[in-house]
Order: sequence, then structure tokens, then C-alpha cells
Amino acid sequence: MIDVYGMGSPNVLKIVIMLEELARPYRLHNVDVMGGEGRSSSFLAMNPLGKVPVIVDADMTGEARPIFESGAILVYLAENYGVQLLPSTGLARWEILKWLFAQVAYAGPMLGQLNHFQMMAGETDSYAGRRYRDIARKVYQDFENRLKEVPWLGGDSFSIADIAMYPWAAYLERHGVAPDNFPYLLSWRGRLDTRPSVRRAVGAFTALIAESMTHSKSSTDEDYDLFFGRSEAGPPPDMERYVSLGSFTSLKLK
Repeated sequence: MIDVYGMGSPNVLKIVIMLEELARPYRLHNVDVMGGEGRSSSFLAMNPLGKVPVIVDADMTGEARPIFESGAILVYLAENYGVQLLPSTGLARWEILKWLFAQVAYAGPMLGQLNHFQMMAGETDSYAGRRYRDIARKVYQDFENRLKEVPWLGGDSFSIADIAMYPWAAYLERHGVAPDNFPYLLSWRGRLDTRPSVRRAVGAFTALIAESMTHSKSSTDEDYDLFFGRSEAGPPPDMERYVSLGSFTSLKLK
């Protein structure tokens, strides 16, 4: 059994999709990051960065040794349980790793910054809001260009690179980017939407999203300042508006 510590976020959804793809049993543990649980001594003992996701795979390691950072977790799970999602050697491995790192070091941080400024009332059309909207458009274009050449981000086969990017690609519409300009990205996303592992993961994730939203409603201004890493007091997020913009999964389960 693998324990997954997280909240309703795209980086956590990556891990749930991966575990469903591998058919590995897991338990989801909600971490109230917004309320400060990520700064608790018990959580920092698992991840000194205070971030989710974190997994603990006692079956494999023989002890409760945590692994953090979503990209590292995906590599760990692939190398131990799903070599078909990341070959152990050869050029195919490096094609996958290049696009995995493009997601975790480039796409995720840039799209996440746009999310931050969309969350703050009055910031959507500020300099920062416009800057990250422009960068988001470039991110989507870069991945569109890749998918115009190959069916999957790593090449000819589905891999951890696709799992990593999928939850972030669902932000396309809410980021105000015209979907019609990204036909290859949308086609790729649609194929992932129909994948059984993705459907199961999104279903399992629904409760975690709801719990995270409940926690956010009780967060204080100080909680937000600490969560966002602000040295000075800043505006609270407009969570109702943020939620109204749409989810980070394009998949709608009936």
C-alpha cells in the first residue's frame, strides 16, 4: 500500500493517475496546506520543503521513507512498478525525461503563476497578470508544437511525461487561451480523458478537491500570507471567482 499525502492540486492528481495506471493500491491523505499543516513538524519530517505531493511506499523500501516532488515520484514509481512508462535505458528514456522536466521546471511553474494572479481580485489585467498570461500562451504553444510531431510527449508511446502534463493542460480554457489554436494539444488531452486510469483517478480525486476547498474557506489572512510566501500582508484570494473559472481537469464524470 502506498500512502499519498496531498491536496486538491494538479501535481497531486499526477500521482493518483500514475498509481491508477499501475494498478497499485494507495491511500489518499488530505494535507491542509493552506491552513499550515505543511509547516507542521510531522509533515516537514517527510518533506522539508513543506509541499505536496509526498508518497510513502513502505512495501518497497522496507521503511517509511518518503519521496517528494511530483517528477521524482513519477520516476520512482515507473522504475519500480512500470518500466513501460519510462524505459530504463536508451534514447526513448531521454525523450520522456526531457518532456517530464519541461513540465515540472517550465510548464507547471509558469502556469501556476498565472493561476496565482487570476486568484487575486484586480490582478488579472495587472502587469504580472498579463505577463504570465503571455507566458502561458507560449507554454501551450510549445507543447502544441511537440504534439504536432509525435502522438505522445515522449514520442510514440504514452509515458510519465503525458501524466505530468495532463492536469496542467486542463487549464487551457480558464487561462483565456483560444482552444481552437491548439488542435493537437486538445486531441492529446481528449485521448487522456478517455483513458480508464485517468477516469478512475479523477473520480477518486473528487473528494480530495472538495476537502481542500472546505479548508480554504476557514483560512485566515495570515494563513494566505504564509502559504503564498509573502513577506508583507497581501490581498486574500477571491476563491469563489477562482473556482468559477474552471477545474484543473477537463474530464467531466457523470
